[in-house]
Amino acid sequence: MHQQQVYVVDDDQGMLDSTLWLLESVGLRAVPFASGQAFLDSYNEDLPACVLLDIRMPGMGGLAVQDALRERGSQLPVIFVSAHADVPIVVRAFRGGAVDFIEKPYNEQLLLDSVQRALRMNSRPIASGPQAVDIRNRLAQLTPRERDVLLPLVQGYSNREIAEQLGISVKTVDLYRSRVMKRMQADSLPALVGMAIGTGLVAPFGLQAL
Repeated sequence: MHQQQVYVVDDDQGMLDSTLWLLESVGLRAVPFASGQAFLDSYNEDLPACVLLDIRMPGMGGLAVQDALRERGSQLPVIFVSAHADVPIVVRAFRGGAVDFIEKPYNEQLLLDSVQRALRMNSRPIASGPQAVDIRNRLAQLTPRERDVLLPLVQGYSNREIAEQLGISVKTVDLYRSRVMKRMQADSLPALVGMAIGTGLVAPFGLQAL
């Protein structure tokens, strides 16, 4: 029986070392790589594993690595960890099959929880799993105005743009945005975007409302 392992791909040596320490502190086997190509040359598809993948790296970036994995037909769960979490990048990551997108500097327990979920996951997409049912229940509990704010928020509009669209103040948008994040139990904008895509609220291509 092979031990579960986590591939960690990050060109920042300090971040790489701290992530390895964190994973190994809870008994996980962590395998480091300083570049995307080095990881692609060495990973083993047959082992129970997931990969923590940085977005911006010299040479081959994280999204290019994800594309290469998909072209190979890989089923390896991908978790992105990045300080660069604008909506287009997050959307492309989830569209490519990422199971999570965590912003740096990350909360250690959130990262560990995400890794454990990735290691347990099967091949079912979120839209058909029990997690999607839970998220849809949260969506159903949003007020009409909260839902009005949620949609442009996950489409990448700024608070000011949302305020102009809805004819309300930026301060009011801030209030509703906070409520949406709390009700959806989303600890970050990438997490909220992933929920919206995974449950079919928006389409990943262009983020059109469905």
